[in-house]
Amino acid sequence: MAAVSESIVREFFELQGFLVRQQRKFMVRTQREDEEVDFQVSNPQPVTKPGPLPLLLSADDLCGISRAVVVVKGWHSEIFRPSTITLKEEDLFRFVDPQVFHQAALAFGGEGSIAKILVLPSLPHAEDARRISLDMCKARGVDAVLLFSTMLAELIARTESHRNYHKSDLLQTIRILKNYDFLREPQMELFKTVRRKPKPAKPAAE
Repeated sequence: MAAVSESIVREFFELQGFLVRQQRKFMVRTQREDEEVDFQVSNPQPVTKPGPLPLLLSADDLCGISRAVVVVKGWHSEIFRPSTITLKEEDLFRFVDPQVFHQAALAFGGEGSIAKILVLPSLPHAEDARRISLDMCKARGVDAVLLFSTMLAELIARTESHRNYHKSDLLQTIRILKNYDFLREPQMELFKTVRRKPKPAKPAAE
């Protein structure tokens, strides 16, 4: 699952024009194997946008980021409520530790700000719990949160069914699903079941 999640993140950032460098492609057999970031991303043509970076990112917000370290938490069976964040705090926020972040930032070189982006599968639907979860991430040093639903929606919307994405298994899979109408625009509904209208009952014989 980790490889699939990272593929989604990589394709999403590359689609937005970022240069993407993976921190490592091997598994470290230690208790601290997750201490490093997953990706370092760089935007060759950042756009200056007014105001601070939103805490919850949309696809349109990415153009305002010049450089970032990205950590991917693809725990897709969980919703990140405040209690979940507290329980998994060590794993979630290890990358914002000054020593770990400094080591990851060395790959960029030069001067300039580097955003810390945390990729999560979901947040609570309730507005209060959602806001508290985001505030908890910000309080621990995260600059922005990016959701898998945001990335997948953008990838689906921008993948064309008539193009052959032979260099990307992910985009090719989306393209095939679109070609066979399993992904429908603009709703982009996956595997939607078409319900047939019930046939009118035959009149009873007199």
